[in-house]
Amino acid sequence: MYRFLAILTFYRPFVVWSFTANAIIGFFNPLIVPALVTKLFLTVFAWYYVSETNNRRKLTFYKNLGISTLKLFSVIFILDCILTIIFITILKEFT
Repeated sequence: MYRFLAILTFYRPFVVWSFTANAIIGFFNPLIVPALVTKLFLTVFAWYYVSETNNRRKLTFYKNLGISTLKLFSVIFILDCILTIIFITILKEFT
């Protein structure tokens, strides 16, 4: 449970960007599959950004907790997919 909370702490700064991307995706093309592909691309970009900048030190903290980089970003992607599906489903109901 503590590892999951640590992953959520890592995901917290990305939530605002995730909802912004959800709003843009929902405005232009409110389909779930293209939205999830876009989220996959954004997750890979976030991984590249974190691993190639000074934020790499944050990954050391999660490695010390026993969370690999692949597991960290996989869980973030799954959480982001769940939020995206919920957001687009609600958006489709009101349009």
